[in-house]
Amino acid sequence: QVQLVESGGDLVQPGGSLRLSCAASGFSSRSYVMSWYRQAPGKERELVARISNIGLSTNYADSVKGRFTISRDSAKSTVYLQMKYLKPEDTAVYFCNAVRYSPAPRSEYWGQGTQVTVSS
Repeated sequence: QVQLVESGGDLVQPGGSLRLSCAASGFSSRSYVMSWYRQAPGKERELVARISNIGLSTNYADSVKGRFTISRDSAKSTVYLQMKYLKPEDTAVYFCNAVRYSPAPRSEYWGQGTQVTVSS
């Protein structure tokens, strides 16, 4: 059974830190590009950070550059999102995503999400 299970979401004060985890099972996540997306109430889901299948390349949304760091531990089939200097506008449900582009056909999985709330 394919699963992406996120954890680590919590209520945190502005300026605080959190680390999200995404544990993959049921498929070979080493072959997948892993990403974190987020969706705030009333807004569209947006890409937060992405890491290549072997972890050599990362990309970040402008709004989180310098504050968030994505990493992966292939031995544990887990992807992390370290979040620092959190702001109220970071409040959202954070989703883990896995995509494999080749070989065809494209394969994609989503987690169920974890809530991050930044508030005093």
